[in-house]
Amino acid sequence: MSVLFELIDIEEDIRSLQLDSAEDNNGLVNPEDGKHEEVEKSDKMDEDPKHEVQAQAVEAEPKAKDKEIRPVQDEDDELETRKRHLNVVFIGHVDAGKSTTGGQILFLSGQVDERTIQKYEKEAKDKSRESWYMAYIMDTNEEERVKGKTVEVGRAHFETDTTRFTILDAPGHKSYVPNMISGASQADIGVLVISARKGEFETGYERGGQTREHVQLAKTLGVAKLIVVVNKMDEPTVQWSKERYDEIESKMVPFLKQSGYNVKKDVLFLPISGLMGTNMKTRMDKGICPWWNGPCLFEALDSIEVPLRDPKGPFRMPIIDKFKDMGTVVMGKVESGSVREGDSLLVMPNKDHVKAVAIFIDEERVKCAGPGENLRIRLSSVEEEDILSGFVLSSVANPVPAVTEFVAQLAILELLDNAIFTAGYKAVLHIHSVVEECEIVELLQQMDPKTKKPMKKKVLFVKNGAVVVCRVQVQNTICIEKFSDFPQLGRFTLRTEGKTVAVGKVTGL
Repeated sequence: MSVLFELIDIEEDIRSLQLDSAEDNNGLVNPEDGKHEEVEKSDKMDEDPKHEVQAQAVEAEPKAKDKEIRPVQDEDDELETRKRHLNVVFIGHVDAGKSTTGGQILFLSGQVDERTIQKYEKEAKDKSRESWYMAYIMDTNEEERVKGKTVEVGRAHFETDTTRFTILDAPGHKSYVPNMISGASQADIGVLVISARKGEFETGYERGGQTREHVQLAKTLGVAKLIVVVNKMDEPTVQWSKERYDEIESKMVPFLKQSGYNVKKDVLFLPISGLMGTNMKTRMDKGICPWWNGPCLFEALDSIEVPLRDPKGPFRMPIIDKFKDMGTVVMGKVESGSVREGDSLLVMPNKDHVKAVAIFIDEERVKCAGPGENLRIRLSSVEEEDILSGFVLSSVANPVPAVTEFVAQLAILELLDNAIFTAGYKAVLHIHSVVEECEIVELLQQMDPKTKKPMKKKVLFVKNGAVVVCRVQVQNTICIEKFSDFPQLGRFTLRTEGKTVAVGKVTGL
């Protein structure tokens, strides 16, 4: 393994030297650059193993194509020529096969080589968990492998002909829903994985199953498009049965509609086998499944249309993580606007003036980046301890509002044990990467479910299923936007004791 690391390091150095020399010195090689990159790499490893989520072998493979020296392009060109980038979150009940499907995608798109797969297969066999080996590509830490459950939100990258994807493999287990929320809040599209195995679909779907909660959360968190993959179709109890597939589809459709999805436009169903890789990269053989005429998973992902974000808008990047690495580095996804090296920015709500010293997409250093990209930005003149996840990096001219109270429209999903929802109700607020305790200060009006207009009578309390406008207060200042201006920074969920009680959108600041 260490040999592998050294190899990677050397490759990194060569690449960074070439890139740096091409960009900075217009062809003069500066020996310092290589060292600096090496220090950076080793620092990062010591400091935060979490950022090394991708399997190391994944690193070694696809680097070769970056080695050609790129000419310094005009910055706008660079934004244009990059393939579009989408975040895909895998959601669904425990054991529906999310990590296995994610692992299979990486294997099929050439991000993981045969040898690594064989190693994982052996590891899984030793733990007598033969069918888990694909999941090991996504579930990289020991705890996840022993239990076969995803805890962290795993990240990995793959490309199709038109799009670069980042896979966010969210945990399905209910005690890890907060982690799933942070995964989904960065996602553009969702892949809902459902197990067709007898009994497994039913447990995931019944009240208290994670399939329901995840779908409702995904919708609130702004996952506008959903691909529902019916997995484990190759299972002995299923054997690619059309009846079983139709049964699952017929049960899911009304529920998806109820969660707010337009099933005709925004949802696509397809059958796959994540473990075997059937109907994923290529359409499957009629011999396996005579009745399926639709696309395979890669085609479906490629053809998804997502709303374009505005690269010229005010810059907004909610910070999901930060670490020290030759300065302070913050991670997050650009929700609006663009950022260039050398830009002056504000860290809100503290109003710290900072400068973007270096910008990285995955491992690659870039001059500028537009909306939808997952970035790491090195900032100058701010200490790492002065930044918390949930802060927002924003443009100086048009900073993000920072508030302790706001007006919101809430849909009450399911209160605990028939509790009533009234002024004084306390819950945990999840909004982009913010997690804060909050209190409902006042109920302003209840909405009529039929006409969607406010009802006349004064409202003191509401129950499950109600839609209500209320004032919400938090203890610490948080950065949010009105939903109508910035959907990504204006939608939220309320949770109590590990259950999602309500979803809502910010209507006034």
